[in-house]
Amino acid sequence: MLLNFNRPLRTTFAAGTIVALTIGALPAAAESGDPIRELTLISRAQAANPSQFQAAELIAQAWRKLGLDVKVQGLPRPQQSDAVWYNRDTWDLTMWQMVGRPERSDPDELIYNLFHSSTSEKGYNFVGYVNEEYDKIAEQQRVTANRDDRKVLIDRLQDIVNEDQVYAFLVHPLKTFAFDKTVWDESSTIEQPGLGIKNFWTYSNIAPLGDQRDMILNSSDELNAINPFYISGATDSWITELIWDRMMRIGPTGLAEPWAAESVEWSDDAKSCTIKLRDGMMWHDGKPVTADDVVFSFTAPVKFAPMYKPFVDGIANIEVVDASTIRFELSEPNAAFETSTLAKLNLVPKHVWEPLLAALEDGGNAESILEESRIGSGPFKFNRWKTQQEVVLDANADHWAPPKMERWILRIILNVEATLGMLRASELNFLSDYTGDPALLMEAADADGDLNVVDSVDIGFQYVAFNLRRPPFDDSAFRRALSAGINRELIRKAAYNGFAINANSVVSPALSFWHKAGIDGELPTGMDLAKSILAEAGYVIEDGKLHYPAGKTEQFSK
Repeated sequence: MLLNFNRPLRTTFAAGTIVALTIGALPAAAESGDPIRELTLISRAQAANPSQFQAAELIAQAWRKLGLDVKVQGLPRPQQSDAVWYNRDTWDLTMWQMVGRPERSDPDELIYNLFHSSTSEKGYNFVGYVNEEYDKIAEQQRVTANRDDRKVLIDRLQDIVNEDQVYAFLVHPLKTFAFDKTVWDESSTIEQPGLGIKNFWTYSNIAPLGDQRDMILNSSDELNAINPFYISGATDSWITELIWDRMMRIGPTGLAEPWAAESVEWSDDAKSCTIKLRDGMMWHDGKPVTADDVVFSFTAPVKFAPMYKPFVDGIANIEVVDASTIRFELSEPNAAFETSTLAKLNLVPKHVWEPLLAALEDGGNAESILEESRIGSGPFKFNRWKTQQEVVLDANADHWAPPKMERWILRIILNVEATLGMLRASELNFLSDYTGDPALLMEAADADGDLNVVDSVDIGFQYVAFNLRRPPFDDSAFRRALSAGINRELIRKAAYNGFAINANSVVSPALSFWHKAGIDGELPTGMDLAKSILAEAGYVIEDGKLHYPAGKTEQFSK
């Protein structure tokens, strides 16, 4: 049975549109509360991500017209991540991105984990959003087997996020990649919807044309960790999915396919899943992969891996049927279990990780562990990591699906201009992370006939995250006003040079079935509208500075 959505609507942008006809600016003499403090908008550093930094500057300029004092602070990725993830009460606003990952081909990964209240303390809901109605529908979509019925629920969840403007969505980028077609066989790259050619299947299958058998690619991010229990960043995740196998993988079609599993069979009530483990699997240290390793990989996150815990919470029991057969019993049917759990969690060697987890002090978790051997069972083996320089993986010739390349060499290059120069000088042969002007890349390809450029709409998105734990961002009217004040078309053209599409949902148009039709048009914008929303909510400008509504005091000095 679907939940009843017939309820009084909260204040929405549409309501603000009417007010905008009669209120051109905020009242200057009405009773007011304290002035709003200086707000800090965190962004990636300009050299590392010029598009994001320029977008932040444009947003800050717009918000200053509302009477706000906004400072843009560019930080290296590790510092930004530490501030946002581990000091959740201390920041105001941050530019952020959700990157395209295969398991995000099902909307549950983002729909549930970004906004469900259970993930607000340590998980993906780092903005601190709590909404009981949202929680109930997010839980219901997980147990709704009928695809069309589930689509209704997913649409409603997109509506709620739009009404509350939990994030100020900006764009879904067009992800642009390039490679040297004299080094790599063009026909062996694999396009994955919403991800482009930078994906597991390309890395596993791409074929060298000559003596150069090393893929040399790039990242504009420094790494936080290489840890199978820690979702520590986009670049980090590229590496973990190559070193550690998973029971299933999201295939080129966007559907989950058996990988470490030879077969996946479901009971008629969709509450029991029996998996046959692929025969002959070996860890990189030569020990066999066992059913006990599988059980360990799916039970350890409950206590020790807060970012992975939401993906295993629905498992009631795991039974070892025999040496190669494992049965998962679910507490209730889960429509996204294959995508969000079996294709999400890394298979981890129990003999390596069990003693490490046992040694943790109370309250500690696997994210703090620096396990240097990085033993997995995947198609690539860990070779070395030179901090802030490079990561080198070796092809695992003993894997049942051995890569055709010899080494996967990731260079950490924080300056985007240097990245393009290295590609043209053949110091890179696969441009996997380009945050600069795509037009310059196109020009480089035109001038150099050896380069092939490929782009696609990303599953991921760029956005501004509001810290709902800190006033005034706990006020949905304030968030809606700030979102309305953003000129997304200007950002799309100026910051992304047109290589993006405007966004207003966590579900990308690349996922055409799940993306709610028309959601992008349900976000009226404009400075007059932003001012009218603030005025209706009681905010007042005095001496050019925005003040809280009457009776409200400033709780923070910065």
